[in-house]
Amino acid sequence: MNASLIPFDQMTRFIRVRSEPDARFVEFDFAIGHPELFVELVLPHEAFKTFCQHNRVVQMDAAMCRAVDEDMAKWRFGDIGRRSASERR
Repeated sequence: MNASLIPFDQMTRFIRVRSEPDARFVEFDFAIGHPELFVELVLPHEAFKTFCQHNRVVQMDAAMCRAVDEDMAKWRFGDIGRRSASERR
């Protein structure tokens, strides 16, 4: 189904946890409908659990994370996310 035809309230909500498991707060990326368009959020652990339950989130898998990272690198450094020799210094 085309994502543009899905009502906003029915779009999949994605998370990607960035913090370590024993960190005081959970740092994570949150996206609705498009994993590459996310906001960075920080919540205490209990609030994070509630947030995830309320939003019925889907944890991004390794392939999704890799695709998002490659897209971010492409926009930052150019073609296919590869830095040029001058930018690696």
